[in-house]
Amino acid sequence: MSDALTASQVAGKLPVTVITGFLGSGKSTLVKRLLTRPEMSRVAVIVNEFGEIGIDNELIAEVSENMTLLSNGCLCCTVRTDLEETLRELFIKRRAGEIIDFDRVVIETSGMADPTPVVHTMLTDGMVFSRYRLDGVVTLIDAINGPGQLKDFPEAGKQVALADRIVITKTDLAKPADIEALTDTLTEANPYASIYTAVQGEIDPALLIDVIPARPRAEQVDSWLFGNDKGEGEGGYLSNRVRATHTMNVSSFVLTFDTPFTWDAFAAVTQLLTSLRGPDLLRVKGLVNISGEIGPVVVQGAQHLFHPPVALAAWPSDDRRSRIVFITRNIPKQAVEGLFTAAAGLAAH
Repeated sequence: MSDALTASQVAGKLPVTVITGFLGSGKSTLVKRLLTRPEMSRVAVIVNEFGEIGIDNELIAEVSENMTLLSNGCLCCTVRTDLEETLRELFIKRRAGEIIDFDRVVIETSGMADPTPVVHTMLTDGMVFSRYRLDGVVTLIDAINGPGQLKDFPEAGKQVALADRIVITKTDLAKPADIEALTDTLTEANPYASIYTAVQGEIDPALLIDVIPARPRAEQVDSWLFGNDKGEGEGGYLSNRVRATHTMNVSSFVLTFDTPFTWDAFAAVTQLLTSLRGPDLLRVKGLVNISGEIGPVVVQGAQHLFHPPVALAAWPSDDRRSRIVFITRNIPKQAVEGLFTAAAGLAAH
């Protein structure tokens, strides 16, 4: 696997957290509150042209036409061209000492945005890929309007399906029963995302950083793959139950394989699946046992594009099985399982 990155190579990149959510979900309020926390004092915040972060009274310097320095030391940047160009400009100015030596980037998307293109940006621009790594997708959803948005707007459903972590906002305005029902809906749509609540934008910043750790420990890998629920009970630790929401036609499942894959076989099946059903392959993430590798290989992707695989130096636990999480739209589990089972069978012969 000569094309695999090592954990050390990934750790040297600047982490990028994508904060998404439908219109009115409270993204700007959350970001503004986060920027008041001391542990977030070296962050570059990127807001697209439709964003509104409410920082007028906090500006102390204008670095360039679209960059402003905040009183707490953070940098706020407005996307007026391509995101790739903004990320390149940020890094160049950082290296030249023209702006703060930020150690993290937060991207706030617009309410109607599909976060997939932002994820793709991290992979398709050579300079961006060499300097930044995706730390995770955090999706906000309004406790009051969220259920209707999930039903009426496909964008809201994709924001949930792509999330590593979900934050339910405006919980102080909603009835407990409604929050519980929304939580159940979100768990059905994406049972492998950790779900939290925020009241008036208040949430622990630690919940939104190191979502996909560069040097993962066992519990971090488990949290990234399976969220807070470790699947104890029906189906065991790695439940193969398919969970689906009829409102979004989204299903989610995890496949496990005892037999190691060859990288060529695994890559070929992945390429076949993305070429045939890329738009409906909303999220894939997992640990894969590759023949000849000491540790597992971390794979993750969204729709047509996959991140370069990352080879870990050791397994996070005694479990050596490949386990891969899929969140799909109108793709039956049996079809996906058949492809990868065939690939595993090739490795066994």
